[in-house]
Amino acid sequence: MSTPEPHEFGTPGSPGSTSQTTGAAAFREVQDSAEFAELRSRFRRFAFPLGAAFLIWYFAYVLLSTYAVDFMTTRVIGNITIGVILGLLQFVTTFGITWLYIRHANKNLDPIAAKVRDDLEGRI
Repeated sequence: MSTPEPHEFGTPGSPGSTSQTTGAAAFREVQDSAEFAELRSRFRRFAFPLGAAFLIWYFAYVLLSTYAVDFMTTRVIGNITIGVILGLLQFVTTFGITWLYIRHANKNLDPIAAKVRDDLEGRI
């Protein structure tokens, strides 16, 4: 791990303090920009509902495992029970959510994030 250069965290009047102030102002400007607000909005519109749906699905599985033992131990094929199938579907769901998020980020988030980053790098 490298140590920061002295001018990166300068105090007022020290070498580099102007670029720090300019950098902080640039970060605030980007944070207040319409592009950044759109990026946050797109992320939240995707992540929060999907996260909530997965948590409901996960807790439903836990509650069924605890309180619906007869249902969860119902054999489907041989020794494979509904509980085993639902447990494996938890893994499938996790991979599915990951795939959906990557697809969403590549299409809807990354282009805006690149524009915001380029704009910020041009200001600092």
